[in-house]
Amino acid sequence: MPGPTAPTGRDAPPTGTLRQRLAELRGPAVAPRPLDARALAALAANPGCKRRALLDGAGVDKGALASALGSPAPFGQSQFAFMRGNAFEARVKADGGTELMRLLHERLGGSGEPPREVATPDLTAAGPEGRAARTALALREATEAGGWALLDHPMLALEVAGSPAYLEPDAVVVHPDGTWTVVEIKSFPMIDGSADAAKVGAAARQSAVYVLALERVAEVTDGARVGHRVLLVCPKDFSNLPAASVMDVRKQRAVTRRQLTRLTRVEEIAAALPEGASFDPERSPEDLESAVESVAAAYAPECLSACELAFHCRARARSEGAVEALGRGVRGELGGLTTVAGVLAAAAGKEGDPADPAVAALRRAAALRAEALEGRAACR
Repeated sequence: MPGPTAPTGRDAPPTGTLRQRLAELRGPAVAPRPLDARALAALAANPGCKRRALLDGAGVDKGALASALGSPAPFGQSQFAFMRGNAFEARVKADGGTELMRLLHERLGGSGEPPREVATPDLTAAGPEGRAARTALALREATEAGGWALLDHPMLALEVAGSPAYLEPDAVVVHPDGTWTVVEIKSFPMIDGSADAAKVGAAARQSAVYVLALERVAEVTDGARVGHRVLLVCPKDFSNLPAASVMDVRKQRAVTRRQLTRLTRVEEIAAALPEGASFDPERSPEDLESAVESVAAAYAPECLSACELAFHCRARARSEGAVEALGRGVRGELGGLTTVAGVLAAAAGKEGDPADPAVAALRRAAALRAEALEGRAACR
């Protein structure tokens, strides 16, 4: 059985010099904040944001940075929600994952009885690198054995913009035919067989990241295949009983893979920073402001639900009158017009090329508005 190939080129982990530079950026006494699947999914949804790519790649705590800048974001789970989620997950995985395997077999296992003998390999190892290597070995051994196996909180590795990210799905199930299925356990309810569409979409994007990471291991494992259907397990109605549905993440996987590939490598962004730039929360707000603004951002209103620095970026976009604050759709329609003031001037006929489709559309809209207001005034 061949083992994993040594990383080379784009797959190579950061060099010692880059690690040192990233440590300087986040602060010498600040431990790196690991990238998780939720952060990667959000990063893939906005690949043009070099600011987030650098901060996430360097392991900067964006929440602490936002607070130091005076723009804290209300992110994070309440302690009650966290405990409820853990209790539900423990129930789903109780008795060696009996209920979880029943749900999986019901949705993905085909005919026959649910599996009675399920291997649960020990994935304990030192550090994320060790756990990722132990997970890869357990996946290969389970695939060779040809039976059912349940990997509880495995560790997967994925290279993103030149930096390694270590990801921890809730579970991965190995089928007797060599298929690997990602299991995502969430605490939001599934009412009458369906859950909130926005939350399911977020879970699908997060699961797509796990699928991408699993595919790297499957490439060097004979007979292995990563399933594109993910098992989503949620509380049934308003109880604590588990219910399951299947998410097809092929579209999310393709989009995420393409977007992550487009990300500029972290070392390229770091090399363009001014000398002495640092995101250490212990620095003065002025120094932090200067460091943050030295990295280009791509703000959009969608960032408010996915990035801790979104409130800071929104305030800056508003102060500059940037059209990005109005949304990606509006920004795309306005072409070369980048400020709200420029848009208003173009609509009033004071600026802009009349041959520009965006300018022509704005002036036409302004004329229609004026005509409507005149008609309304005449009717009074």
